[in-house]
Amino acid sequence: MADYLLMADLDLDNKRLLIRVDFNVPMADGKVSDDSRIRAALPTIEMALQRGAGVLLMSHLGRPQEGSVDPTASLQPVADALSKLLGRPVPLISDWLDFTVEPGTLALAENVRFLAGEKSNDDALAKRMAGLCDVFVMDAFGTAHRAQASTHGVAKFSTLACAGPLLDAELKNIGQALKNPARPVVAIVGGSKVSTKLEVLRSLLDKVDRLIVGGGMTNTFLAAAGYEVGRSLHEPEMKPMAIELMRLARNKGVELAMPDQVVCATELSAEAQAQVFSVNEVPADQMILDLGSGFAKKIAAELADAGTIIWNGPLGVFEYDQFGESTRLLAEGIAASNAFSLAGGGDTLAAIAKYGVGDAISYISTGGGAFLEMVEGKALPAVEMLQQRCSEG
Repeated sequence: MADYLLMADLDLDNKRLLIRVDFNVPMADGKVSDDSRIRAALPTIEMALQRGAGVLLMSHLGRPQEGSVDPTASLQPVADALSKLLGRPVPLISDWLDFTVEPGTLALAENVRFLAGEKSNDDALAKRMAGLCDVFVMDAFGTAHRAQASTHGVAKFSTLACAGPLLDAELKNIGQALKNPARPVVAIVGGSKVSTKLEVLRSLLDKVDRLIVGGGMTNTFLAAAGYEVGRSLHEPEMKPMAIELMRLARNKGVELAMPDQVVCATELSAEAQAQVFSVNEVPADQMILDLGSGFAKKIAAELADAGTIIWNGPLGVFEYDQFGESTRLLAEGIAASNAFSLAGGGDTLAAIAKYGVGDAISYISTGGGAFLEMVEGKALPAVEMLQQRCSEG
């Protein structure tokens, strides 16, 4: 039993629903380039409409200057994409704080970040949002780690506040991977900087049996282990922390896997010539842009015996095929494993889409920051507010 109200358990007939979704999607040439997050919200929207509710959706997109309208951050392309997916028109409402949604109808509110007070969780703005609905539905896991007016404040002041099916699924699946996982547990964490993933790595050492570090972070670990990394992106100031993490891993009996070969180039471009070097022999003019395929094949093979796999981040610059081999092998290894596999983060989702392994991964999280904060063991403010409202009866 969840310690928050569930939308699925409520009588929605003739009710006005305000649903916070996460439609912060990638854009290209004024159009949605990846509709994964929109498609993830469809079951929630369809359930609400089928049960006779009127639905107003709200989301942010990008990082416009708060309090001013930025046409380049308009949700109109999202409304267009949603209309196609649902097979019905979805109007975009600009002045939505004065809008009343009718039963059985669906509309999308313009970018919440156009409103002053959104990020600061302003009470007055949150109360206006709450006044629009009979039921507030928090279904945007990707923003649950932020206490903002559209995620936290509105839940505080709404008549009823509940979790949508997507948020509930996210919390339960991530909880399963972290709280009572089948062992052995293997975590793969990519990213450019150790500094941004430090707490995640430290937290994982208490939860996993094996930790694989990828992306630019690998270069910092290699430098900390005494290897030359040429012109590779790395954080020299983080070497002491990398050394400390390696020491902690040894003390906890966690294998911290490091590559024996790396893929390098003198530049990062579509035309760059990839070369493979031993980690002992990276030339001064080269940049490490991927991990060696032999190392990746070994990881992929060992994933067959895993009980739980947690994946956040690619192993190399997979956007360029010549630096994507280790990420491809990893993705296919995760897909082939019988383990419960959990994947999250924007780059991870892009890699999953590129290599076509989505159907073979147990659960794909829509969240980036929220996913990582759960891995760190942090409470999510928007979820805490739902729990508080539920405990109030």
